[in-house]
Parts: sequence; C-alpha cells; structure tokens
Amino acid sequence: MSTPVQQYVPKERQVLTPPAKRRRFSRSARVRFTNRMFTYYFWFSILALCLVLGLVIFFIGKTALLTFRDISFADFFLSFNWTPEEEHYGAAAFIINTLSLTALTLALAVPVSVGLAVLIAEIAPGWLKNAMRPILDLLVGVPSIVYGYLGLTVLIPFLRRLSGENLGDGLLAAALVLALMVLPTICRISDDAISAVPKKYREAAYATGSTRLQVMMRVVIPAAGRGIIAAVIMGMTRAIGETMAVVMVIGNTAQLAKSLFTPASVLTSNIVMQISNVEFDSTWNYALHMMAFLLLIISFVLILDHGSQRRCTRQRVPQVLDGQIQRRVGLQLRTVGFLAGKTPPVDQLWRPA
Repeated sequence: MSTPVQQYVPKERQVLTPPAKRRRFSRSARVRFTNRMFTYYFWFSILALCLVLGLVIFFIGKTALLTFRDISFADFFLSFNWTPEEEHYGAAAFIINTLSLTALTLALAVPVSVGLAVLIAEIAPGWLKNAMRPILDLLVGVPSIVYGYLGLTVLIPFLRRLSGENLGDGLLAAALVLALMVLPTICRISDDAISAVPKKYREAAYATGSTRLQVMMRVVIPAAGRGIIAAVIMGMTRAIGETMAVVMVIGNTAQLAKSLFTPASVLTSNIVMQISNVEFDSTWNYALHMMAFLLLIISFVLILDHGSQRRCTRQRVPQVLDGQIQRRVGLQLRTVGFLAGKTPPVDQLWRPA
C-alpha cells in the first residue's frame, strides 16, 4: 500500500513559498534614472549659464545704448576729448590705446611663447619637460595684481633708469607686464597643439631628407597652426580684459599714447578708475558702460573665433611638402622607378592625404 508523500514532508515545507517580489528599481532602471537626472542637470546648467550671460549682455547693452541719448555716435567713437566734467565723452583715445597695447603685447609674447612651446615639445629632454610644464601651469594661476606689483616696484624703476624719462609708466611697461602674464597661457596651449601632431608627419619629413629645423618649421608648426592660433586668441582675450595689472603701470591719464613712455589709459583702466565716482543715471556712467560693452563684444567675438578653431580638430597633412622637399620626394620616387625598370608619374605615387 502506497504511502502518500505528504506524510514524509514536514508541514512547514508542504506549502511552496511564493517567489520574492521583484524590486521596483532594478539595477538597469537605476542606471537609466541616474543618467536621465544627470542629463537634466547638465541641460539645466547650460541653460542657466546662457541665461546669465544673456542677462549680462542685455543689462550692459541696454545701459550702454543710453549714451547716445545725449551724445552722438561720432562724438563718442571719433573724439579724443574725454572731459566728463565738461560733458565731453570721446573714447577714441581709449580704444586706440587698447588696440595698441594688445598688439604690442602679442608682438612681445607670441614669438617667445611659440618658441618655448617648440622647445618643450620637440627639443627638450624628458626631465626638462616634466619640470617646465608644471611651472607654466602655476604661472597661469598667479593673480594679476602680483604681476602688477612686480611691474610697479621692479619694472618701472628699471625702465626709468634705462630710458632717462621722469616717468616709466606707459604702454611699454603695461605691454611687458601683460606679455609676462599671457606667455604661460599661449605657451601651454601651443605645447599641447604641437604635441598632438601625429608622429607620422615627422617620420615622413625625415624620410625625405629634411633636417630637424625643416621638420619643425615646415611640418610641425604648420600642422599645429590651428591650435597655436587658438592659443594666441586666448592670450589676446586676457590681454584685452586685464585691469589691475594695467592700472598699476600704465599711468591712468586720459590721453592718446604718442610714445611708449607716455602715461595713458585704456578701456579697462578708465572704467575701474572712474566707475565708483559717478551717478548711475548720468551720461558719464552710460559712457563707461558703453566701454564695458565694447570690451564684452570684442571678447565675445574672440571666444567665438576660438571655438570655431577648436571645432576644426581634424589634423590634415600640411601643404608644406612642396618646393624643395616636394622636389626631393619626386626625385627619389623617379629614382626608385628607374631602378625598377619603369618611371611612373610622380603625382600618381605621391598623394598627400
């Protein structure tokens, strides 16, 4: 007689336990939720930044345009007479001084910066690279007032003794201080651009018999041209918008700089020296806001140009293997073809990508 199986199974085990309920948020669901939240957060940050930037442009632009309610467009941009006490608001001297200071700064800083970048990326040994790059990174973060203080206490007395002038303030002192400030920025970005040039470009140039100097000047630097231009633009934006270091060494005189040792003033220094002493609802204040709006527009255009340069990240083979190097390539290819018993056209064998 068969015995039921239930008699040998404990009662507490006779009832099958129901399957555990699946948790509401599985791992994949949590990952999707987290990714979605981060996406929303990033979009919120971008929109908030654009909103703040738009409000800044709107506020400064709206206040700046009130300048032309009392004075004409030509009086502001073409006149050199800045005497607010007599209702004369000509900003041409400040605009020209700003452009002159920026051009002089770049003329001093760019050759040294690019040369130093080539030295670090192409010539210097490894231990020197590892030492110079952190030093340049530290110099980028030094506050501008430190450079201005060094210029005021060290550079201006030196220029005064060197030139024989009673005052050492002027465009030259400001340009030297700004060149020292923007040099690390231009150098580090140019160094990264030069280091990013593919090694095959150098090997191809060496294979054609080029010297090390020819490789650097005709291959590496042209291939890194976009990055170097972006570095110059970044340095230019800092030179145009710098305030405290310029205020300490330029002289702060509302006049056109007729020499390198003439005390002058630029847009940023004139704003910071006078903005705290004027009433808000006055033409004087509106004119200062117009100067700030000009600086904002210039910086905005330069940053947009820098962004367009960075978007062109695809490195192309530089069109530098023409002239002497191209002829050398053609001669070598024809020699190989002659030894092989045929002479194919050079343009079919050598096609730069």
